[in-house]
Amino acid sequence: MRPGEYLTPEGRVNQNNSGYNYWFSYTPAGESTESWKPAFSYYGFRYIQVEGAVPEGEPNPDDLPVIEELTSLHVRNASERVGEVSCSSPLFNDIYSLIDWSVRSNMASVLTDCPHREKLGWLEVAHLMSHSIAYGYDIKQMYTQTLVNMKNSQYENGLIPSTAPEFAHFPGDFHDSPEWGSAAIIPPWFLYQWYGDASVIADYYPMMEKYINYLHSRTDNHILYHGLGDWYDLGPAHPGYSQLTARGLTPTAIYYYDLHIMACCALLLGNEEEARYYEELADEVKKAFNEKFFDREKGYYDRGSQTANAMPLYLGIVEPEYREQVLGQIIQNIREQDNSITSGDIGFSYLLRVLERENASEVIFDMNNQTHKPGYGYQLMQGATSLTESWTALQTASHNHCMLGHLLEWFYSGLGGIKTDPDALAYKRFMIRPDPVGDITSARVTFESPYGKIFHAWEKRENRYKSHITIPANTTAVICLPEAPRECITENGVPVDNNPSVTYLGTDGKYTMYEAGSGTYCFEVEKP
Repeated sequence: MRPGEYLTPEGRVNQNNSGYNYWFSYTPAGESTESWKPAFSYYGFRYIQVEGAVPEGEPNPDDLPVIEELTSLHVRNASERVGEVSCSSPLFNDIYSLIDWSVRSNMASVLTDCPHREKLGWLEVAHLMSHSIAYGYDIKQMYTQTLVNMKNSQYENGLIPSTAPEFAHFPGDFHDSPEWGSAAIIPPWFLYQWYGDASVIADYYPMMEKYINYLHSRTDNHILYHGLGDWYDLGPAHPGYSQLTARGLTPTAIYYYDLHIMACCALLLGNEEEARYYEELADEVKKAFNEKFFDREKGYYDRGSQTANAMPLYLGIVEPEYREQVLGQIIQNIREQDNSITSGDIGFSYLLRVLERENASEVIFDMNNQTHKPGYGYQLMQGATSLTESWTALQTASHNHCMLGHLLEWFYSGLGGIKTDPDALAYKRFMIRPDPVGDITSARVTFESPYGKIFHAWEKRENRYKSHITIPANTTAVICLPEAPRECITENGVPVDNNPSVTYLGTDGKYTMYEAGSGTYCFEVEKP
């Protein structure tokens, strides 16, 4: 039984780019009906080629074993599902399924790159996809194990290799890339914020400290130049090393972010002197970064790629007086390329986050609501059933990678509207702030937070907007409704101001905002 992702022109299984030569074999006893399944290995596949047997009901002149039933099994680790999203767009629902299949396929004992060719714990996914995966699955235990793997794999000089556990030793940038190794610093802080457990910071602070010191030792005037860069971005050549963004930009931007996190962690642990040191060093990195990469006359970073502008803008490196200009450059770049995606493995996550934060989810919609150019919809049109390694669904690359699956986060936080409060832990306080963009008329999202189930379903019809919300016990939520006069807003059929459980907070030019405690609510906005 030979599994594979592709077929040859002759219709046989092709393992050339998913791991060759791989097969399962079974010798039947021949006495009665028998059943068998693999016990010690697995392989991600779309097709299975069976040799030495025939399906039931087919001619069998050689008296071969007869297959009565053949079932493909999907296995993953036991991380509990905690979230679901759906909306009125069939394409977006298919994209959600496309990414989710790859997330599940790569949730093994480690978060793998692919379930066939390598099955290795490439670490950039652990921090870049953390929010996307955590909205859908309870990954606290899996991510804690990832920290154990990194701690055990750390070198004496502080280096965190790009894969952990380090079963294979890769050369050069594949061994040491800051965008990958920074999983030693970013996920511990993520776990603390998402699940509210400070012990993970205390337990792994020494590992984090050793790695940040290692990165510091590799800098040249506070700039890091090694690593893979914006891996698999969409440039003129075959994807691989970053083509559109200088390789020094992405590692240095993440190094700045690492320093900021280290300062936060040091404060959490009561190390005020260390916190000041990291903040001061971060300021020096920020200054060097802007001097190196920012063109003040043109108003963009490096060569103006999506990644080059999105990362410093999202991470707070851009000076305040240039923020609007850099944001404008990002949107202009996307629009001038007919809403094309060019960011790769590293930059796309930050691109989506900054567009959502800056109220530009309409751009996110336009980039992904298409099937005729490289992206999620294009992969679906090429017959993909799980997320592919490349935007163009190359047949020379994996067809089951989750590394570009960052749109999952926007499905929950942007389209569904469930956002964390940066000043609260573990969804003790959160926001319901959806972006009803494009031609999407409804969305429905559930998320089992550490405090309980958060539910939000919205729908819009002409001048009417309705929002159903469940807020779990011992939490509060800021609820954002389309801006309208307060007399046009009702909750459960009565004027919203008559509900003592709901407090008016004001407007921000786009939303009318309320605060509410635990309970179930039904808001309706009917504009005149």
